[in-house]
Amino acid sequence: MNFHSHYSGIRTPVETCIIGTGGFGQSFIAQGQHVGLMGARIAVDRDGETAAKALQLSGVAAERIRVCRDARAAASAWADGLFVAAGSLETVIDLPFQVLVEATGHPEAAARHALLAIEAGRHVALVTKETDSVCGPGLALIARDRGLVVTPVDGDQPSLLIGLISWAEVLGLEIVAAGKSSEYDFVFDRARGTLTSNEVSRPLPELIGAWDIGARDPREVSAARERLIGERFRLRAVPDLCELTLVANATGFDPDRADFHAPVARIPEVAGLFAERHQGGLLGGARRLDVFHHLRAPDEASFAGGVFIVVRCQDRISWDMLARKGHTVSASGDTAMLYLPRHILGLEAATSILDAAGLGRSGHGDDYRPRIDLVAVAERDLAAGTVLTASGHHHTIDGVGAEMRPAASLAADRPAPFYLVADRPLARAVRAGEPIRLEDIVVDDRSTLFGLRLRQDQLFA
Repeated sequence: MNFHSHYSGIRTPVETCIIGTGGFGQSFIAQGQHVGLMGARIAVDRDGETAAKALQLSGVAAERIRVCRDARAAASAWADGLFVAAGSLETVIDLPFQVLVEATGHPEAAARHALLAIEAGRHVALVTKETDSVCGPGLALIARDRGLVVTPVDGDQPSLLIGLISWAEVLGLEIVAAGKSSEYDFVFDRARGTLTSNEVSRPLPELIGAWDIGARDPREVSAARERLIGERFRLRAVPDLCELTLVANATGFDPDRADFHAPVARIPEVAGLFAERHQGGLLGGARRLDVFHHLRAPDEASFAGGVFIVVRCQDRISWDMLARKGHTVSASGDTAMLYLPRHILGLEAATSILDAAGLGRSGHGDDYRPRIDLVAVAERDLAAGTVLTASGHHHTIDGVGAEMRPAASLAADRPAPFYLVADRPLARAVRAGEPIRLEDIVVDDRSTLFGLRLRQDQLFA
């Protein structure tokens, strides 16, 4: 596809407002200064100074930035052709932008921002996947009824994987599995006997015995790696489950296991591991979602948190030819992996912005509905009164894991969505291994996130 032709109908740049100037927001602002069909002059964060600093780090001269405390100052700065930095969305909501890029990562705040933007007639690029996993389909439907779009963004794995799946389906490829690699590779230095992930190194010389599969059963080798590595690193991450919850709701694919198989694998092994069990793989059926942890040597290319599909080799002649060209085909020849080894955050998000505002299209597709819920599960005994604080880059909750389960309307005795319980106190104790139910947490009725989830349940009842 020629992208210049694809967007040729957009005559004037699409103006955006980014809220949340962390890693994604920073990269979006920086690349936004080079996208001819898009403007990125408005930045919002916890305070105007933080937003202004993000603009400066993106190459905007300080004299071209105005920190605005109220709507009048923002309107004046905009009229003067300046970049606007603010500490609240309300300060800039009346400026003439078309798309709010919500990238705070805070589920409650993002719900409020998205709803405010929709009510003000703005499209929403919902980077905050935590909110999307709780009430994204509802937000999308509310927006659609107003002629607006809520979309995920290219540059993040859910949008990229939805694109890869739908591309393969249009081509008539039969997809056995789809997923992503975990964000950080496992890099094994055989000479030193060390394993490194996200700049943390551990001695693990025993891994040499599980490095090559050879003639062994790949499932046995993968299990051996999990035993060795799982003692030193966490192998199942809530953010991976969260991202694939969005993919499940957009595509109808399901997890084969509620918390994923999540094998540790080298790239040539993925097509064999994510095959069905009767073909020597891990899966109980087709159209399954999962994650793998990329194991590689220091001099091998990274998967870079990219996305993949495993397809059935229906035409063996074609796939034999493709295998000779270097494509990743399983040892049995029954399945093959196709993949995009990248996700480049805000550097790539402009395509989703242009699709939403210029073409009226969402990366979620036309059938985004609650199929799967990401629910919270206690990993240890949790006492009543414990505040389930979400913290860190990945917004995880200490002592709480997650599972992907069939979606259901909120009810007191049903497991609650993971990011609905985040930052709320427990009303009662929860034992290890039990889901955290709605009746187990204290919910403020004023919560926008809670209200939107109730509204979603009604819309899709």
